[in-house]
Amino acid sequence: MNWNIIDTWLLVTASLIAMACVLPGVFLLLSRQSMVAHGIAHAVLPGIVIGHLVSGGVETPALLTGAIIAGILCTVFTRFLHRFSGVEEGAALGISFTTLFAIGLIMQRLLADHVHIEPSHVLFGNLETAIFQVILEGGGVPDAAWRGLFALAINLVFVGFFFKELTITTFDAAHGDTVGARPRLTYYLLMAMSALTCVIAFEAVGSILVVAMIIVPPAIASLLTKKLKTLVALSLLIALFCAVTGYLLSLGFLGDTISGAMGFPKVGSTNTAGGISVVCGIVFVVTLITKKLANRNPPHTPGQRHDTKKENE
Repeated sequence: MNWNIIDTWLLVTASLIAMACVLPGVFLLLSRQSMVAHGIAHAVLPGIVIGHLVSGGVETPALLTGAIIAGILCTVFTRFLHRFSGVEEGAALGISFTTLFAIGLIMQRLLADHVHIEPSHVLFGNLETAIFQVILEGGGVPDAAWRGLFALAINLVFVGFFFKELTITTFDAAHGDTVGARPRLTYYLLMAMSALTCVIAFEAVGSILVVAMIIVPPAIASLLTKKLKTLVALSLLIALFCAVTGYLLSLGFLGDTISGAMGFPKVGSTNTAGGISVVCGIVFVVTLITKKLANRNPPHTPGQRHDTKKENE
C-alpha cells in the first residue's frame, strides 16, 4: 500500500465528518427521527435557488447558506405540522420535504431556468475530488477537513452545554416543561444543529455517507448499551472505527473483491463514502447477530441450578 498526503487528508476528513454526524444522530435515533437527514436532502432546493438569486452565480458559499436555512425551515415546518395537525411525525416530515422540494422546482423553473443549478451543487459531494483539488493546487488543509472540524466542534459544544436538556427532551418532554428545561427550544436547536451538520457534510462527502453515519453508529451503540452518555461515546468510537476501516478497505480490497465476485476485472480502489457505508452495515449486522446469540444462550453463574422442567412449564 502506497500511503501519501492525499490518503491522510481523506482519512482525517472522513473521520471528522463521521463523528460530527453521530452527535445529532444519537438524539434523532432516540426520538425516532433518524430520517430527518433524508428529508433535508430534498428540502434544500429552494434555499439553493435563493442562494443563486442573491449571489448571481453558483458559488458554493451562497448556495450552502441557502441550503442550511432551507434545511432548518424543513425541520421547523415538520414540527409545526406534527404539533398542530396531529399528523404522525414521519408523515409530517414527508409532507414538509416534498412541499419544499416542489417549491424549489417551481422557483427554479420561474426564476432561474437559464442556469443549471440543482442539489448536486451542495448535496452530492465527492470526498476524493475535494481533497485532490486542494492538494493539486498547492497543498494546505482542505476546506472539507475544516468544515468537518467546524461541524464536530459545534456539535460537541452543543451536546456538552445542553446534554441535560437534550436528555429530558428526548425521553420526557412533558416533564421538561414542568422543570423549566425548555424542551421546545431544545428541539429546535437540535433540528438546527442537524440541518447545519447535514448540509455541511453533504457538500463535503455526499449524502450516502451522511445518512449512514447519522443512523448506523448510534443504532449499533444502542444494541450495546442503554446508558445515554455511554451510547454517545460508543457512537463516536464506532463512527471513527468505521471511517478508518472503511477507508483502508476501500483502497483496494472492497473494489477488487466485489468486482471479482461479479466476474469483472479487478478495479482497485473504490469510492470512500461507499466503502465506509458498507463497513457500517457489516458492523451493524455482526453486532446484531452477536447480541441475538448471546441472549439466546445466557451464561450461567457458578453454582446456578439449571431447572429444565421449570423452564418447560
